[in-house]
This record gives sequence, structure tokens and C-alpha cells, in this order.
Amino acid sequence: MKRSVKIFWRIFIGGLVFVILLFVGANFGLLGKMPSIKQLENPEADLATEIYSSDGILMGKYYSENRSEVKYNEISPNAIHALIATEDERFYDHSGIDAQAVGRVVFTAGTQGGGSTITQQVAKMMLGQGKGNILKRGIQKIKEWIVAVKLERNFTKEEIITLYLNRAPWANVFGIRNASRMYFQKEPKDLKIEEAAVLIGMLKSYYYNPITRPKESMDRRNTVINQMVVCKEKYLTEAEATKLKAKPLITNFKKIDENVGIAPYFRDVLKDKLKDWCLANVNPKTGEPYNLHRDGLKIYTTINSKMQQYAEEAVVQHMPVIQKKLDWIMKNNGAKMWKGHESTIESAMKYTDRWKNLSEEKMKEADIKKTFFIPVKMKVFAWNAKREKDTTMTPYDSIKYHKQLLQTSFAAMDPKTGEVKCWVGGIDYKWFKFDHITTKRQVGSTIKPLIYSLAVQDAGYTPATEIPGGSVQYGGEMKYFGGGGTMANCLAFSKNAAAVRITNLVGVKRVIEFATSAGVKSKLPPYTSLALGAAEIPMLEMLQAYTMFPNKSLTTEPILVTRIEDKSGNILKEFVPESKQVMSEASAFTMVQLMQGVVKFGTARSLNSYNIPVEMAGKTGTTNDNADGWFIGYTPELLAGTWVGCEDPFLRIYAGTSGGNEMAAPKWGIFMSKVYGDKKLGYGKMKTFEKPASFSNGELSGDAGGWGDLFRQGDSTTVDQGNGDAGDFINEPIKEETPVEKIPIESEIQKPAADTNTKAKSKPDEKTPPKAVLPSAIRPLDEKEKKLLKKEKEKTSGGNEY
Repeated sequence: MKRSVKIFWRIFIGGLVFVILLFVGANFGLLGKMPSIKQLENPEADLATEIYSSDGILMGKYYSENRSEVKYNEISPNAIHALIATEDERFYDHSGIDAQAVGRVVFTAGTQGGGSTITQQVAKMMLGQGKGNILKRGIQKIKEWIVAVKLERNFTKEEIITLYLNRAPWANVFGIRNASRMYFQKEPKDLKIEEAAVLIGMLKSYYYNPITRPKESMDRRNTVINQMVVCKEKYLTEAEATKLKAKPLITNFKKIDENVGIAPYFRDVLKDKLKDWCLANVNPKTGEPYNLHRDGLKIYTTINSKMQQYAEEAVVQHMPVIQKKLDWIMKNNGAKMWKGHESTIESAMKYTDRWKNLSEEKMKEADIKKTFFIPVKMKVFAWNAKREKDTTMTPYDSIKYHKQLLQTSFAAMDPKTGEVKCWVGGIDYKWFKFDHITTKRQVGSTIKPLIYSLAVQDAGYTPATEIPGGSVQYGGEMKYFGGGGTMANCLAFSKNAAAVRITNLVGVKRVIEFATSAGVKSKLPPYTSLALGAAEIPMLEMLQAYTMFPNKSLTTEPILVTRIEDKSGNILKEFVPESKQVMSEASAFTMVQLMQGVVKFGTARSLNSYNIPVEMAGKTGTTNDNADGWFIGYTPELLAGTWVGCEDPFLRIYAGTSGGNEMAAPKWGIFMSKVYGDKKLGYGKMKTFEKPASFSNGELSGDAGGWGDLFRQGDSTTVDQGNGDAGDFINEPIKEETPVEKIPIESEIQKPAADTNTKAKSKPDEKTPPKAVLPSAIRPLDEKEKKLLKKEKEKTSGGNEY
């Protein structure tokens, strides 16, 4: 054998051995991590977690890659045929590698198209490859070939097609379902031939986007249609192709935007709760905690899409009306209101993109501040159809402008099941991401039903019980709080004197214990100011506390999710509400009747003008100078609450409204009228509140004139008094480590200096020792105490309190 021939064979055999060793080494991960057989048998794409409403509507997604899976039979044959004709016409003939296509690439240097099969492209996506120099791509190709052969051994052709179309990228969305929804507003099984050709054509390059480059997209679409004619399978005839290519390019594009959609505030809050669930639960397929953004979970929420729509419509209908009142105040009194609070805007500057960008450019802080006083063109929020307007103002003024917008929260729930039916956390999620349902705000008089419940349950009060007005023991001194009357009258017109007297009677400690048992988790101030609504409590906790009234004494914890499923539909967790009894059914029903008086005769009587064909009950709430306006109300079937106020409590309407009745209650009325007007929702079967079997009229009333007379029997008629003036915020500071049960029931406390801020401010009076005041025995009044109360009423009921 000639020397040259020997050299040739040595090189050939050596090269062959090297290639074999290279492939074997690659298979065992010497050229980089390779998926195991188990991983190939159960390929996990990064799937978006989908959130569904209770009526089956897709609300939104959580994802790292916006991807949704479909099954093979959920994909139109038109899309499958277009893909095979364009990307791999011998797909059904090869075993992962198309030798003919590889040869074509080698001999034409890639000028006549690539050689990757559909199976290789799946392998490339699984390996996360596709970029690099010639050497790197050569190594990647070896790995792709190995994985492609393994895929062909473990999957059918249909499964490989499905894997590809579920993983393929269409710009910033992944999978044919999302692409089909975004560009044509339809499911992939419904794609027409020309629509499928547009989407498959985009796989070559995002350059062929039909929205930004319609001409190029149409040309590419027609190329795909031509391929469907000339390919091996002959999916189309010439005549069919000619007819299809003559059609105009038609899309129905709608960008996937997580700022819009169903209940964006709700989805944002839910995300954090689901992350906690994922960390606490292990995915058996990976042995690691579930990943909210990658594991394709399906979350079934309690939100009803129609009720969510009605809640948002109620906000849009009412908020511009009340905003006009604040705008008028700001125009005439804004400078005075902002005085002393300029630092609020300066603090907000540092959270803007402008500040962050200029800081990264190493601009001095003083120079950055100067830029906030230079007028520029910008968009700001506005109550119009677009929720924005073009204007020119300084960035400083734009911050001030947006802070002067009233915010709101609105939520409704089923008081029996605990299911939250709608959730509006602000006036517009795109502009204001901060959720106000989970935010603590002073609750004003909405706390009073909890206090009155103790008067009924523990102290034996009835709606006819007379509660004097006038001066009341408060923080170690006698303080004047206005008029009194029957308990029915005092709650209906939200009289502060009655709330303070009852709190003194049962004790602050007992009020806190009861509120906690009813569902209030927030730390409550252990002082009589609690009776005036000085406590800061989020909406959801207040709603839970109110469930005991329409739910026959049972308080029910709100739930946001009914079940969680994995991507295959296996149930991972089901959620059921927790309920517990916190008072007797008779006491709860008494409170329902008292709170009906608030709507029929009292501070929320404006709700009678709305078309709500069932019984209603509730309570308004107002804080100092209308900084916060609340209404929490219920029907026999539904509980809802709403709050209105600026993010900064020093911005307030001052005067010109009737507090929570005007600031908040109209949204409740609009929402309920829409819900009860929609027969498909099924509300309205229960017209009246159900009386418990243990209830008897005699034990509660004894009022010959009927309930209406009880609500009118008072020595003054007022609107919701709110939580008093600045001087009423008498709070004794306590050390954090002091438990509530060791705090005296009442003490004499140093008054703070007058301040328009609604939040309690105080300094300890080190010279004055605490004094015990009125007893807090949890029992009905004895005869001696009744006589004392009668004398107090005679002193203060002359009708000249105001």
C-alpha cells in the first residue's frame, strides 16, 4: 500500500474515531449540559401561569416568557401544513436529521436555506442555543443532532410538531396560542390558511411583522402559500394558492398589555400571595418549589368578570364628580393645604425615572432638582375616555397634580363563602400601581357597628336604649361630643357621643378583642379614640369584620382563589373559607336592623334613590375634614365596601360634602344597581334579611310607634360626624413591648398640639399619672347606672348642643 494511501486511511479512520468520540462526549455532557432521557420524555417549556375568573375568562398571566400550551388537536391543520411546507417538507421521512438538507447546505454554503429540521429546531430551543461564532455553532449543532435523534425516538411526529409550536417565539410572546390571540384574536384551531401563513412566515424573522411591515409580511405570506403548493405533500393546488394570494393582509391585532385586562390591581396583589404558596410547595417533577413564572400553573380565582366590570364602571361614573369638588378646593385653598408639606413632593422626585436617569449620569443633586422646574411637554392622567391628556408643565407641578387626584378602593364579596367578587385598588392601574384595598387608612365611623355590637351582645342594649349626648368621659376628662338619642338613632346618624359612651362601658380592651375575633388583624390603638375611627385598617379586614352581620353572626375570611392546578389540569390545592361565630344570631340580626336604619333614615339615605330591589344595610365613615370617606354595606347576598381619599391624608375636601355618604356611597349604589339589574348574575333571590329562629321582636324593641320612630328619637339630627377634630386624637404613647392586656382601660392623656393631619400625634404627659375612669363591666346597666345616665341626658338634651 502506498504511503499516501496509508496516510489517507489513518486520517480518515482517525477523523472518524474523533467524530465518534466527539459525539459520545457531547452525549455525556463533555461539550455542555445535555438533557437527560427523563427530561426529554417530560420536556418542560417555560409556561406562563394563567389566571382565570370564576366565570372562566382569562384574566392575565405571570411569566418570564409569555407562553401558553395547546394540544395537537387544538392547532389548525392549516398552521401545521404551512409549517411543514416551509420549514421541513421531509419531516415525516427523516429521523431527526435530514441528510439531503445537510448536503444542500454544505454544497451551497447555506445560500439555498438552512438544513435544520423541525426536530432540530425543537432541540435548539430546549438547549437554549442559536448564537455564537462558527466554532461555537458547530459544537451546538452536534448537541442539537444528538437531542433531535433522541426526540425522534421518544416522541411521535405529532408530539414534536406540538412541542415546536408551543415553544416558537413570535417577538415577545411565545407559542402559537399567544401569537394567534395577539394578531387575530382567535384560538389556533380557528386559523384560516392565509392567517396561518402570516404567523408561520414570521418564524423566519420578526422583520415580517404584519403590523409594522405589512408589505413584507404579505410577500412572506405568499411565499409560504407557494411552498404549500410545491412541497412534497402538495397541501394546496395552484388555483387555491392564486385565490389565497389575492386576498388582502387582514389582522386583528391587540397587544398583550398587563396594565389592562381584568382586575390588574387584584392580579398584582395575588402574585405575592401565590409566590408564597409556590415557595411552600414542591413540584414533584423537578424536586424544587413551584415556579410561578415557568410552571404553567392555572389559577382559578373568585373574581367575577362582569361584577369586576360593574365595579370599574362605578368608579368611572362617580370619581370625576367628587374630584371636581376637590379641584375647586385646591384652586381656592390649595396653597394653604400644601403649606408645610412641600417635602412630600421633594421625596416623590427621587422615585421618578427622571431623577434615577440623571443620577446615573452623575449629575449633582442640586442640578437635578432644577430640571424639575423647567416646563416640558408630557402626558398626565385625566378623567376622559383615554384617561390621559397632553399638556405642558414642570415635572414638579406634574407630581403635585397627580397627588391632588382622589384615589379609591372598591371590593365586593360573598359574606357566606368569603369569595371576593371584584377588586378595584385605585382609579387607574396604568398610572397608579399602588393598591388601596390592602392599604391601611383611618376608618372613621365604619368602626362603630363593631362597638354597637358589643352594646347589644355584652351590655344588653336594645335599639330603644337611650344614650345621652353632651359631655362624655374621654381620656381622663369630660369632653363634649354632641347629641344623643336611642341607640337606633345614634347609629343611624353616627353620633360620636354614643360611640364613646359604649366604649367606656365595655372597655377598649374588649372592643379590641372583639374586632380581632371578627377578622381585624391590624394593630388597634388601645384608647377611646378607637370609638371615633382613629384606627387604620385595610378594606379587606373591614369587609371580613362586616361579614358577621349578613352571615348570621359568622365572620368569614375573604378568599381570592378557589383552586390551583398544574399545567395538566391536576388539582394541587383547593381553598375553602374559614368561618367562626363571634356573637349570637339574635344580636347579629339586631345589628342588621340598626344598620338598615343608616340607609333608610340616616347618613346613607341617599342610597334609596338607586334601583336596588332588595333590603340594604351599612355604615358610612368619615375622618377629619373629609380626608377619608367610607361606605361599607350589604344586602342579604352581597357585601361591598368603598373608600375615597388622596394618597396623602393632608389633602382633603374640608367642606362641601356629606362625608362618606357623598364621597363613597354613590359607587356602592351604582355597583349594586348594576349587579341586581343583571339577571344573568343570579342575585335578587333573597329580598330580605333572614330573621333567626331565636329572634323575637319583644326582646329588642317594645316601641309602639315602630322601628321608624326609634330611628328618629334623638336630641339632634346630624350627618356622619367622622372621627372628630384634631384635638380628639388623644392617644397615650406606649412602649412596643407592653401587651394590650396590661394597658389600663382608660388613662388621662396629654393632648397633642392642633394639627390638620388625621393621623394621631401625641407626646407623653410624664407629670400626670394614669387615672382609671368609667367601669368596663361587660353586663347590662344596673338601676343606679341607669339613673345616672338619665340625669346626664336631662342635663344635655336641651336641644342647644349645636
